[in-house]
Amino acid sequence: MLREEISWSVDGHDLSIGLYRSGTGNRLLMLPALSSISTAGELRPLQTRLAQQFDCLSVDWPGFGTLPKPRVDWRPEIYDLFLDHLLETLSPHPTGIIAAGHGAGYVLRYFARRPLEKTCLVLLSPTWRGPLPTMLNGQRDYFPKIVSAIDLPVFGAMLYRLNVNTPVVGMMARGHVYEAADWLHGQRLAEKLSVTHTLGARHASARFVCGRLDPFLNREEQFNALDKLINPILSLYSVNAPRKSRMEMEALAQQPQIATKTMSRGKLSFYEEYPDETAELIRSYLTETLAS
Repeated sequence: MLREEISWSVDGHDLSIGLYRSGTGNRLLMLPALSSISTAGELRPLQTRLAQQFDCLSVDWPGFGTLPKPRVDWRPEIYDLFLDHLLETLSPHPTGIIAAGHGAGYVLRYFARRPLEKTCLVLLSPTWRGPLPTMLNGQRDYFPKIVSAIDLPVFGAMLYRLNVNTPVVGMMARGHVYEAADWLHGQRLAEKLSVTHTLGARHASARFVCGRLDPFLNREEQFNALDKLINPILSLYSVNAPRKSRMEMEALAQQPQIATKTMSRGKLSFYEEYPDETAELIRSYLTETLAS
């Protein structure tokens, strides 16, 4: 698997973004979730398996990943622009897009703006609402104040470190992300923690946690975007996903445009823990869809 970096500019800042290439055949663009520990590397096990049949390209989201980031007021419009860049210059007209978490929401936004594109979409644990709004059933007036505090020099870095450290990451991973209590340990844990230690990581992370990067304001807005799409869409999620997130995935699964498969194992990041089973479901769907 070849690791590369691309350059992209936003709000007057130049930044480097990591990506991985592997395989040959029809192009699959793979987009990770947005979270404090997410990178394109989380898709590596799945990408390795799909690369046996497809030309796979996985890409970090701006503000996330393992490379240094500038201080930017990260917001949904930036991710729309980045997806425009990916699909117009780096990977135009892919056969399929595999997108996890909030990445799935941004893909729906993209194709709602371009309803004639027929790329196959595979949504992994699709979400549209950040952790704090999910926990508290909506936005709160103090969320922007949390973001502003974490943006501050010195104090903001200290506040961020108090909330993103080994015990907290481990607790959140066991509770929401991975099924096996001991899955995230050793080298895996070290890789995840290295993401949180990257220069500038706190700015996008805080905005994600507080819901400032949510691709939709509510469920209805998500469904309105979905109604504009003509793409074949498969949604994959685990029945063991956190209850509030799973309720949204189940609501999405009820929409007539969506084909749905559920996993009996794993949680939000089931595709990391069980890449063989996930790859087989995706490969079967894509093969059948492309043939028809």
